[in-house]
Amino acid sequence: MATAAIVRGRMKQLTAALSFVAAAAFAQTNPFFNPSPLPYQAPPFNQIKDADYQPALEEGMKRGLAEIEAIANNPDPPTFENTIVAMEKSGDLLTRTAKVFFNLAQSNTDEQMQKIESEESPRLTAYQDSIYLNPKLFARVKAIYDQRTSLNLDPEAQYLVYRYNRNFIRAGAQLSDADKTTLKALNQEESTLSTQYRQHVLADTDASAVVVDNKADLAGMSDSDIAAAAARAKDRKLEGKYVITLQNTTQQPALVFLKSRALREKIFKASSQRGNHSGPNDTRQIVDRLAQLRAQKTKLLGFATYAAYSLDDQMAKTPDTAIKLMSDMVPATVAKANEQAKEMEKLAGSRLEPWDWQYYAEQLRKKQYAMNEAEAKQYFELNRVLNDGVFYAANKLYGLTFKERHDIPVYNPDVRVFEVFDADGKSFALWYADYFSRPNKSGGAWMDTFVDQSALLGLKPVVFNVANFTKPAAGQPALISFTDVTTMFHEFGHALHGMFSNVKYPTLTGTSVPRDFVEFPSQFNEHWALDTEVFAHYAKHYKTAAAMPKALVDKIKNSQKFNQGYNLGEYLAAALLDMGWHTIGSDAPLLEVNGFEQATLRRFNIEMPLIPPRYHTTYFSHIWGGGYAAGYYAYLWSELIDDDAFYWFKERGGLTRTNGQRFREMVLSRGGSEDPAAMYRAFRGRDPIVDPLLIERGLKPADTKAPAAPPTTPKK
Repeated sequence: MATAAIVRGRMKQLTAALSFVAAAAFAQTNPFFNPSPLPYQAPPFNQIKDADYQPALEEGMKRGLAEIEAIANNPDPPTFENTIVAMEKSGDLLTRTAKVFFNLAQSNTDEQMQKIESEESPRLTAYQDSIYLNPKLFARVKAIYDQRTSLNLDPEAQYLVYRYNRNFIRAGAQLSDADKTTLKALNQEESTLSTQYRQHVLADTDASAVVVDNKADLAGMSDSDIAAAAARAKDRKLEGKYVITLQNTTQQPALVFLKSRALREKIFKASSQRGNHSGPNDTRQIVDRLAQLRAQKTKLLGFATYAAYSLDDQMAKTPDTAIKLMSDMVPATVAKANEQAKEMEKLAGSRLEPWDWQYYAEQLRKKQYAMNEAEAKQYFELNRVLNDGVFYAANKLYGLTFKERHDIPVYNPDVRVFEVFDADGKSFALWYADYFSRPNKSGGAWMDTFVDQSALLGLKPVVFNVANFTKPAAGQPALISFTDVTTMFHEFGHALHGMFSNVKYPTLTGTSVPRDFVEFPSQFNEHWALDTEVFAHYAKHYKTAAAMPKALVDKIKNSQKFNQGYNLGEYLAAALLDMGWHTIGSDAPLLEVNGFEQATLRRFNIEMPLIPPRYHTTYFSHIWGGGYAAGYYAYLWSELIDDDAFYWFKERGGLTRTNGQRFREMVLSRGGSEDPAAMYRAFRGRDPIVDPLLIERGLKPADTKAPAAPPTTPKK
């Protein structure tokens, strides 16, 4: 027995030595093991290889769980420092790795990364469950929560304790052991299916690109867009042909210009049928099961539907509130859309189909406003819009300046990096811009971070924006539509929210706010795209740098309320469809996707054959793989707030440093450190009202007398 004990002891020593050697080797070869030496701990993309991700994620979870176990089993009584702050400091390796991996899995993926994502997503879900369903850990959190008002905590710390307790409860911390086991299984399945859904949509979007044999069929498209289509065909080894790739929405940009009705129909059907056909990228069964298991999961958590669960910690609070906001706008929206459809049918001289709407809407806009989208694009060169528009507005409002950095590595040659300087000249953030589409990038546009700001951890923000603008052929300018211009301002509004974050704790940083508040800063920033001073500064001809003629400026401004019946209609259809899927009961059987979608649109009186939802169910990535389940309404809810806030600016002189500084200090810098409704009320002096939204949407006369502006002094 003694000999056996000696052997076991030596084996234990040998194992420990080998583990130390392995860890040392890992530290030398894996760029995630230690904080990046680059400015702001920016990711060292010149060193990162696909093979680095999985070991770092696995090691990160291992270390994170060890840290959590130490906190949960701490023999000392729970305190804010040894429990809440300790959790805020835990998991640095996992956070550092996941921030890069999952962002690139959306913007620059490949087969190996997709395989890693499929394997690691369920494990990461289990990792989260092991934290939130740990009874010892929750007992410590709850003990601090119960005495939070007597701990002499500052307001941010008190709110952090509130958030922790709420997050644990919403994650199932109060469930029985049996229900926790069931919940874990449902979470695992949801994670797996969501990953599969995203990958199927990405693959089918790429596979559904339309190949055009003859240049004559592209009549109506600009020379630069035709050159870009030829370049994409060349990239796919289709010399002499043209490729029209798809964006994530149902309608496609090319449909505005193409004269060929047959080609418009082909593109529209390719777009609208993504994921809705037999084959490897069919998403219908995934959607069926995701809706069902979400309903089952939330029943365990004490909610009637997933929407009720989801909105419980949002500003809207209940599905009924969100649905009413949208439903109240349906009658006017449908009436406006039908009115415009009749005008377009007169113009077309025939019955319209959904693939005709964008084309004839453009013709009608030309007729009503003498507005030509192709002509307008000549004045929107991407780099000028960025420097003389987006950056210019940020300078006027907040005093920011930007310097492009060519010494910081990027993950794709199209990506650019800028250092951001505050009004006092001090550097305070990095910002990455990844604007052009490519086959391995998910559709749409978004903002995220590689590094979150945190005073506790001594971290400053590293933020990025992603879009899917058409990449021009070599030597050609990147001319974009005014819709794309608006997208640039929108996503940069998110970026400002992340860069201006000035909070202590990582959980509360930047855009860590409710979904129906997170779109507020981004949609607010869109307004500056059409501000007279800003617009004049960037809207210049790409060849001559001549200012856009006043007549064309007026046409663009006057046409902004044009086609609102369609624009709002396709949005409401998608948002109400989202609510339909997430208000099914836990006992609902698997549903047939197309039948359910049609029935839902009919139930909400938003079924319009000429105006399909912005996203059909089978490629609605926002809700099945993007964190917006029962939350797509948030864009409209945030619009209500952002229009109201913009009218505050209009009432007080508009684009001024004084106004910008107030907005920065009272909204953009606060992250999720306080209740968003109270935050907005302090800024505005009252709750938001709907009048500005209706006016901006053209659903109410602009001369409607708005309520008098209250004093700017915040309520105590």
